[in-house]
Amino acid sequence: MDKVILTCSVNGVLTDPRTHPVPVTPAEMARSAREAFEQGAAIMHIHFRDQRPNFGHLPTWEPEIAASIASAIRAACPGVIINQSTGVIGADVSGPVACMERIHPEIAACNAGSLNYLKSREDGSWAWPPMLFDNPVNKITKMLEAGAKLGTRPEFECFDLGIVRSVELYRRAGMMRTGLYNLVMGVASGMPVDHDVLALCRRFMPASAHWQATLIGRAEIWPVHQKVAEMGGMLRAGLEDSFFLPDGGRARGNGDLIAALATCAKQAGRVIASPDEARALLGLSAHDSEVAHA
Repeated sequence: MDKVILTCSVNGVLTDPRTHPVPVTPAEMARSAREAFEQGAAIMHIHFRDQRPNFGHLPTWEPEIAASIASAIRAACPGVIINQSTGVIGADVSGPVACMERIHPEIAACNAGSLNYLKSREDGSWAWPPMLFDNPVNKITKMLEAGAKLGTRPEFECFDLGIVRSVELYRRAGMMRTGLYNLVMGVASGMPVDHDVLALCRRFMPASAHWQATLIGRAEIWPVHQKVAEMGGMLRAGLEDSFFLPDGGRARGNGDLIAALATCAKQAGRVIASPDEARALLGLSAHDSEVAHA
């Protein structure tokens, strides 16, 4: 693929805006998305945050908040592709589904398997209580069925090699026809940010698959971003994944991170795709106006 699709992970799910520069309100998210859009991002991966003062570190599944955020981003970034998070702990998927039904994202993340979500401190104590990010097949099925009704393409979030392999089993079982792969690397209890692991995962995806890697970390993620570009993957960066640039300095915002990602693409001899080119490459149908999402 000579054309490369850039995704901006705008804000993430729990990062506290009181201590980190993550956008939370519709206006903040639109402004930050615009900065990334101007640097070449065709897709915005978004999480919805509680809009009450001092609660912006918490997620929300209020459809009208989702609509205000999506509308603001679409207005600021004409033609942009919206990729909605659907990640939720527990069996109740009504919140993510309600938001999908309200905003009609062209892509929605679909966590493709379960993970013990762990992180420890240097002294061996847990950084947070051990938790299970539970994504059994019946839950995944509900997400895929909801997306299929809306014409929303699933992006399968894969935290380890077994989850990568499971995606093809979902296809064989008739749960979906096609989807994107997203290799999530850098969670302490999941796949590390590593060239060899990246190459191994690629072996277990269809040759024609559209794929990218979410790389969580600091300056060490950038050589692997470069490898993704050289291997023909889509590219993703943003404040959800890292605050750090290739030189180790802190990014001022999403625009800086997408600019660095664009440099990786150019160094690999690839051309950045516009939103319309990204739609054509991925086989997506455009949503032309907010009326279509009402």
